[in-house]
Amino acid sequence: MARIYPFRALRYDTSRVKMEDVVTQPYDKITPAMQERYYEASPYNLIRVILGKQFPTDTDDENCYTRAAETLRQWRKDHILREEAEPALYGYSQTYTVPHTNEVRERRGFIALGHLYDYADKVVYRHEQTFPKHKSDRMSLFKATRAYCEQIYMLYSDPAFTAEKLIFDSGAPADLAITDEYGVVHKVWKLTDPTLINLLVTAMADKKLIIADGHHRYETSVAYAKERSAQLKLPLNQPRDEEEKLGSGHLPVPPFPEAAMMMTFVNMEAPGITILPTHRVVYDIPEFSSPDFLTKASAFFDIKELDSPDVSILEKTPGVAFVAATGDGNYLLSAKKEVIAKELANVPARQAQLDVVQLHSIVLERILGLTSDSITKLGNIRYIREADEAVGLVASGEADIAFLIKPITLDQLKDVSLSMDVMPQKSTDFYPKLLSGLAIYALD
Repeated sequence: MARIYPFRALRYDTSRVKMEDVVTQPYDKITPAMQERYYEASPYNLIRVILGKQFPTDTDDENCYTRAAETLRQWRKDHILREEAEPALYGYSQTYTVPHTNEVRERRGFIALGHLYDYADKVVYRHEQTFPKHKSDRMSLFKATRAYCEQIYMLYSDPAFTAEKLIFDSGAPADLAITDEYGVVHKVWKLTDPTLINLLVTAMADKKLIIADGHHRYETSVAYAKERSAQLKLPLNQPRDEEEKLGSGHLPVPPFPEAAMMMTFVNMEAPGITILPTHRVVYDIPEFSSPDFLTKASAFFDIKELDSPDVSILEKTPGVAFVAATGDGNYLLSAKKEVIAKELANVPARQAQLDVVQLHSIVLERILGLTSDSITKLGNIRYIREADEAVGLVASGEADIAFLIKPITLDQLKDVSLSMDVMPQKSTDFYPKLLSGLAIYALD
């Protein structure tokens, strides 16, 4: 069962800070330029905790993780961050314009603690592979700060829209509204009514959860929970007594603090979910040659030369297709279905039909000769949201070739995840991102 819990969040005191100056995008979406901008925005910007600057003089005793812990401690002491007086869940909505369109959407969900499960427990499901380096970094941060400052983005299915009706149908005004640097309006509602909380807890109990964003943080948190479970000699998956007393007004609590982490839960049946493609840029290929690449690719793809690397052509192209941008020209690659089906005969059918799987298995590994190990370690690949940026890296000579791809659909993601398969890393880009700093779950 999926167990969720209310919590007494640490939240910024809005009489002391301007919220737009202290919140950030998720750590893995923060570029060096964004990091610098966040540093300059406010001395209390969360960047100092989730992605602090590193210096050549750093040591085991003085580094970005120890500075993050000290920063968080000082902010709590100075009441820049204040702990809520009572446990709560938080309604959360994001109103945004879909990139490169005029379409406005609203995505609704709620923030709560979610219990941590192994994938083998078949409660939480992943959809893509992860990078070991990222997990090591997050583990160091979690252990130093003893706090979760960012939320995992979790999907679940509820055609009855139970949570949305309980949280949003009252029409109560939000207690916080922020517009981020992308023009996304984020609103938060604090929910403290025990009856409402327990109704949400009960409604979520039978749900399967799919990680949309936050695989690295989730897997790191599970490892941390197991470590603490052994140290404390407390079982990870045994509910505390309070969980058995929901009917008498008690609120559920984790068996120990590290057994749960902060998550935002979004109903995948509701409108407002947007998945963008993540394009691949390849560089440092020994003796890369566009003609040689096209010759090899022609065995698997029909190739059409394009006047420009226009990603919109993919919307009009049925089946699996990519735009390949090279220094010598731009090309539309349309998959030869029978040939690739034979080549990927040992790959589960639900995966073999995915554009991103064919790109990695056929193009990156078979044609360009990249190993899965080098791809996993970020050796030759950059993952970029904007097509223009990807193409620009090739035009400048910094990269050898860029592949513009179609986005994964929500149905494809659900099918692959619940079958316990995984797609290549960075297969999805859910937009917009969850803001970091709206609430913090402190373990101490």
